[in-house]
Amino acid sequence: MSTLFVALASMLGFVVAYHTYGRYLAKRLFGLRDDEPMPSVQQRDDVDFVPTDRSVVFGHHFTSIAGTGPIVGPALAVFWGWLPALLWVVFGSILVGGVHDLAALVISIRNRGESIGQAAGHLISPRAKFLFLIVLMLALSIVLAVFGLVIANIFQLYPESVLSVWTAMPVAVLIGWLVIRRGGNLVVPCLLGLAVLYLTVYLGAYHLPIDLAVYLPSDNVYLTPIVVWTALLLGYAFIASVLPVWLLLQPRDFINSLQLLVALVLLVAGLAIASFSGQADLVQSAPAIAQNIPSDAPPMLPFLFITIACGACSGFHCLVSSGTTSKQLSCASDAQMIGYGSMLGEGMLAVLVILACCAGVGMGRLERSVVDGATVIARVPSDPADDRSAEAEGSAAWRSYYQTGLSASTASAAAGVSGVDDPNPGGWRKQGLAKNLAAFIDGSANFLSSIGVPLKFGVAIMAVMVACFAATTLDTATRLQRYVISELSESVGFQPGKNKYVSTAIAVAVAMLIAIFAGEAPGTGGLILWPLFGATNQLLAGLALMVAVFYLARRNQSVALLAIPMFAMLLMPAWAMTFDLIENWWPARDWVLVAFGLSILSLQAWMIVEGVLLWRRGWGQSRSTENATE
Repeated sequence: MSTLFVALASMLGFVVAYHTYGRYLAKRLFGLRDDEPMPSVQQRDDVDFVPTDRSVVFGHHFTSIAGTGPIVGPALAVFWGWLPALLWVVFGSILVGGVHDLAALVISIRNRGESIGQAAGHLISPRAKFLFLIVLMLALSIVLAVFGLVIANIFQLYPESVLSVWTAMPVAVLIGWLVIRRGGNLVVPCLLGLAVLYLTVYLGAYHLPIDLAVYLPSDNVYLTPIVVWTALLLGYAFIASVLPVWLLLQPRDFINSLQLLVALVLLVAGLAIASFSGQADLVQSAPAIAQNIPSDAPPMLPFLFITIACGACSGFHCLVSSGTTSKQLSCASDAQMIGYGSMLGEGMLAVLVILACCAGVGMGRLERSVVDGATVIARVPSDPADDRSAEAEGSAAWRSYYQTGLSASTASAAAGVSGVDDPNPGGWRKQGLAKNLAAFIDGSANFLSSIGVPLKFGVAIMAVMVACFAATTLDTATRLQRYVISELSESVGFQPGKNKYVSTAIAVAVAMLIAIFAGEAPGTGGLILWPLFGATNQLLAGLALMVAVFYLARRNQSVALLAIPMFAMLLMPAWAMTFDLIENWWPARDWVLVAFGLSILSLQAWMIVEGVLLWRRGWGQSRSTENATE
């Protein structure tokens, strides 16, 4: 019952928070009104600026922020036990992440749809804008390089997911062309698209798994499945990011949001049945606070707050809020539902991930075998000892992942992202991202099996969901990087960089170079800078909150509700990055990480100094280009 109680209590907490704290932020603190002029209307170009129904915008925003982040982060963090992860997810979403996302969205819609980086120039100083844009570009370069590898790994580990993920693209384009462009009800066509998606999930699981390893030569390091999939995915991201948002982005994200809704309903139903029947028990499956942490693992404080970003608070969300979502929002009052509500929804997804990786994994590990040419997935006993009690078996399953196989630093979470297991398992920095994804997918499939879904089909459903969400984040991040490069080009006077095709080509080319050619082996290059991503992402959230504090202060509004999260999100990631610099990167003579780490910390410090100087000078006349009348 503990598993179901945690799920229901978390869900109730999110619902209450949305209707109380979220309403206060939207109506009282930010003063959102239905009659405010919107950038999507005033600057409409039917490519990036497109006024859109809020349900469609919600689908885009939610699926863009809920990529693999709220899956991988909590799957890593339960290494320290499920209770600290759960508390940070619930209270972080309500008090930090939701505030951050809503603030970024409001600032953007009141500044002609500009990014949070451009708004920093108006609210703090032109130098702050330039510094912020550099941080954004670095963070997005890592996102693009790594997310391509993440999806490529899913395709390699779960070939049953390939058909469905790629089929979703033309289905979305067809819906966008026939429905959104010409007008009409989007729900029915998207439900049909969802049916097609699940049909291809079935076909991929039982009849048409696509494994490139069967077709590619085994002796060419540049023609491995990881490299080929990464190149194809980044090529897709280029095309998707320059297309009008109504043609692919909006219908695909709406379908993905429906897919997530179905998956969450199935997960909660399976969790409830497994909890009532005694198959899944959170308390017996994993420790609330883990003991005997390996000596090479970083301390829970501050690394818990860096490991779980998406799901509690993530700087990437401010890019989505101010980059794509603000250009589609047709009514300012919808920002509460889309900005704050989406963050709470992602928090609920993170709660389910925690439960799946603890109580779900405690039901038993899944193993694949080939029988008569067909892949068979079966649950195997978790504990090889004679004691088969639920507590012993559940704890053994958790230990098999988190004490001997799944532990991974937030600073190097993807150390095995290429899909190859590390030859020296057990070390904090020696584990693969593949096992993190497997913990969630296996645990979720165990939950689904409680309501009669075959394990093989359940694995396929969850693998497709993870891959589709990661693909959404990949092409949204490419579009955001295009905006950032264009803004930087404008700042330095590089005119060709303002062209959307040139800026997108630069974004994809840099990601391709990092992901495929910059590593020790082709297809592992994203891992060079990945150790920086967790802290950089959270520093970005702190800087976005700092911009929001200045926005409120210029309007004589109380800044306390944003100032406290701002200090936390500036302190924790700086603390974590400094720890890594001193304890890991410098002793290991890893000069690439040392150089990038020092650069990012310097940029953060410089921007904070800009803010302090402005605060000491006083406010004077607001330089905001806000287009809403207060």
